[in-house]
Amino acid sequence: MQLGMAKMAASISFFSLILLALAHSSNAGGGIAVYWGQNGNEGSLAEACATGNYNFVILAFLPTFGNGQTPMVNFAGHCDPYSNACTGLTSDIKSCQAKGVKVLLSIGGGAGSYSLASSKDASQVATYLWNNFLGGSSSSRPLGPAVLDGIDFDIEGGTNLYWGDLARSLKGYNKNLYLTAAPQCPFPDAWIGNGLKTGLFDYVWVQFYNNPPCQYSESDISNLENAWKQWTLDIPDKKVFLGLPASPEAAGSGFIPVTDLTSKVLPAIQGSSKYGGVMLWSRYYDIQSGYSSSIKNHV
Repeated sequence: MQLGMAKMAASISFFSLILLALAHSSNAGGGIAVYWGQNGNEGSLAEACATGNYNFVILAFLPTFGNGQTPMVNFAGHCDPYSNACTGLTSDIKSCQAKGVKVLLSIGGGAGSYSLASSKDASQVATYLWNNFLGGSSSSRPLGPAVLDGIDFDIEGGTNLYWGDLARSLKGYNKNLYLTAAPQCPFPDAWIGNGLKTGLFDYVWVQFYNNPPCQYSESDISNLENAWKQWTLDIPDKKVFLGLPASPEAAGSGFIPVTDLTSKVLPAIQGSSKYGGVMLWSRYYDIQSGYSSSIKNHV
């Protein structure tokens, strides 16, 4: 009798472990990244991280750098970099990191003045980023002493040259530094496509919006699914995120209603070993729509 009970207890314990493993695997690898910094009405960075909805918060943007220009951040109404006011973000950055949220700086953006003139220029930009935002040291760190977790490449202009050199230079400072990118969904991306071939990028959040040929439209996921397969099969980088607008107002096209995302789109792409989660543009629109809260348990 005691032996039988022991066997039963062991089998129940084993069954419980299987259930725990299944529960873990269903949630494994799926995170949410969000861009913060381009709307003064989106609340503080610390408030964004305190929601518990995001694994990555990407500070947008450093839109001026390279080709001899003096680098300058632009966080819209949040702080004035010209008066050194953005150093106040240090406490918020540390608050986010204490909660396990990775905080990255996005370089580039849709409206900026940036390009790399040569491999040497790429190396110089990497040195600037390392000393002013990452593990290096500088007397004029724009965000104060906080050390960011990595750099996001949101390259939507300039030229398509030397981004791979910049990635290599950054990883040369610290191989554990996070490098991410936000290409458009038409493959290969016109700007950062060559850079992605380096295999140095940890996460690639592909913008499946404002790109009708490869985005979701009116319950049709075939274009998106085909583009997703190409991205996950043809680049050597570690994880791919589905980049989406957090509300219909956040982009010209490509918004996916929550029910369609959770019932059709995510089930179609989550089987990929490279599936990383969902990226949202942006924190401001996510506040308006509650999108991340609605999808969090499905990502």
